[in-house]
Amino acid sequence: MFDQKKNIYFLGIGGIGMSALARYFLAQGFTVGGYDKTETTLTKKLVQEGAQIHYNDESAAIPKCFLIQSETLVVRTPAVSVDHQEWLYFQKEGFDILKRSQILGEITETHPSIAVSGTHGKTTISSMIAQMLKYCKVPFTAFLGGIAKDLNSNYYHDINSTVTVIEADEYDRSFLWLKPEIITVSAVDPDHLDIYGTKEEMHRTFRQFLTENLKENGQTIIHHNLISVLGDNHLTYSIDNPEADFYAANFRVENTEFLADFRWDNQELRDVRIGLPGIHNMENALVTFAVGIQKGIAPNKLKCALAAYGGVERRFDIQIQTDKIVYIDDYAHHPEEITMLVNSVKKMYPDQPILGVFQPHLFSRTQDFSEGFARSLELLDELLLLDIYPARELPIEGVNSGMLLGLINMKSKMLCSKKQLPTLIKHSKCNVVLTMGAGDIGAEVANIRDYLLN
Repeated sequence: MFDQKKNIYFLGIGGIGMSALARYFLAQGFTVGGYDKTETTLTKKLVQEGAQIHYNDESAAIPKCFLIQSETLVVRTPAVSVDHQEWLYFQKEGFDILKRSQILGEITETHPSIAVSGTHGKTTISSMIAQMLKYCKVPFTAFLGGIAKDLNSNYYHDINSTVTVIEADEYDRSFLWLKPEIITVSAVDPDHLDIYGTKEEMHRTFRQFLTENLKENGQTIIHHNLISVLGDNHLTYSIDNPEADFYAANFRVENTEFLADFRWDNQELRDVRIGLPGIHNMENALVTFAVGIQKGIAPNKLKCALAAYGGVERRFDIQIQTDKIVYIDDYAHHPEEITMLVNSVKKMYPDQPILGVFQPHLFSRTQDFSEGFARSLELLDELLLLDIYPARELPIEGVNSGMLLGLINMKSKMLCSKKQLPTLIKHSKCNVVLTMGAGDIGAEVANIRDYLLN
């Protein structure tokens, strides 16, 4: 549909996924504009790149060129509320309106693609795959859910692109629009139960994605632990189970570096180092390696690409690493992600006390996984807990950070505001500091880092 339009207008253009799509259309020569609630670093960059953006929700604020119904396609994010004035205007006037996932679906129909799915790890894995393709000189396009440090962007495009890398988002069943030739699945821990209702329904939808959306002669690669949920007709990867098709043997930490020996098809590649620490990141590297093998890239090239990987902003993002203090920022917003993050940090810095700052994301997620959050946060030595970041949601009675704090069995814990963070962190006795969450806690990172360094 979009190839018949001149203009693309985004409702929620500043979102990480939407902005990547906006960059795609700018690169294709379309006139691009949109609305977002607040000005951010991303929206400023989009304006510099040619997008027309405003921040007041009024149909009168829409630039005139986007008011021609026959020439404009409107793209919306699920984060836009049903009473949004501009959305109501476009609906009333009969504009063509598509979700971001529908646009990506059209792209995957005509372009060979790699879809990275799972309730954890999508952004890291997709950016690792992008770095791998770039390092190995395979022309590609990538739509990423974070700012990849190697690309300095959430979007990348080579003129002679032969494959597209896409994050397959399970929220709102968005990934069911995609038609990839390679699908990876890293995890299917229950999440977005406001959409799915039960974990069984979420698992069923993942199985549907793997069976109905894969292109003919395509390949699926799943974590070995998911066989019981997703079936055994897939390639598998694991750092624990040698029966997996791709296995990271002899996994170890040397001077805070994570290494393993990769085994597959009776072959072995020794001493694979990853450019980003963490137990989960070795698994992410392993599935990236599996994708590279499927694309016919030489193993030694893949080894060098993984060692050169620079990471993603807010994914195990080391802000300070000195003899006195280590500060790591991470997007972790699910109990399993927090558990994996803290355990990885403990492997890197054994016997060092850890202070965690956590901002819960969504009232519904906090309610659904309150016990899981409590157990994962208890792995810390000290905890500072911020108010819940609501995002698209309205409050739920009785669900707040005070409720969550009451479930956490640890001595050193407290509720605090973002304004208090730098002082409280600096006066902590912990040598290692983690900030965690998918809300606006990321905006506090630079201030915390600068305060700790002074």
